[in-house]
Amino acid sequence: MDLRWEILFGYWPLFVQGLEMTLTLTLVALVAGMALGAVFGVVRSARGVLAPPGRRAQRALLPLQWIAGAYFALMPTLVHPDHGLLLSGDAALRFRQEHGAFFSGSLALTLNAGAYVAEIFRAGIISIGRGQVEAAHALGLHYVQTLRLILLPQAFRRMMPAFVNEAITLTKDSSLVSAIGLAELALAARTVAGAYSRYWEPYLAISAIYLIITLLLSQLAKRLETPAHAKAHLD
Repeated sequence: MDLRWEILFGYWPLFVQGLEMTLTLTLVALVAGMALGAVFGVVRSARGVLAPPGRRAQRALLPLQWIAGAYFALMPTLVHPDHGLLLSGDAALRFRQEHGAFFSGSLALTLNAGAYVAEIFRAGIISIGRGQVEAAHALGLHYVQTLRLILLPQAFRRMMPAFVNEAITLTKDSSLVSAIGLAELALAARTVAGAYSRYWEPYLAISAIYLIITLLLSQLAKRLETPAHAKAHLD
């Protein structure tokens, strides 16, 4: 196979811009998705291991549980490309004109990430076990204290691999925003391919970039997990 890497040289600023946009989209969607997912994940876990004592507290959480359930049920409808309630048709066009492609892409990725992160939080919390919650209640800790001091510190260590996987998925999913004209890595590769009618070079280039990002995220996860495992071993 005769690869002509020189065709990429004139487009390196576009690839740099695309890399910056990809990383920015991933970071924004991951942070916002974690905030959104943490709220819904805690609410959804309230029916199980984290169920607060007392009927009054349970009734107070019931509307939030309905909202969380509706959010998960409506996700395919909200972001569907053909008949989405949030991003389709004239509404999608107006939204894009008013807020721009970046905001539209970030919002779509955030909503998608929030659903997955919510399940990560829920699974991490319920994996701790009901016994520790009952012990916390016996010591006089209220609902928020039990969550903040007992459950989340333990659950977060278990959630770390899943968070890294979600970050990797978001990095790859950011290529979808090229469909609305946002200049990220996929659009850079498509531009070079269109200019020279050659596809191996640009797509191999961005594949290598995605691979490097994935490896860096994996190494970061290992560094974050190692002190936690060491501390747990010492304890």
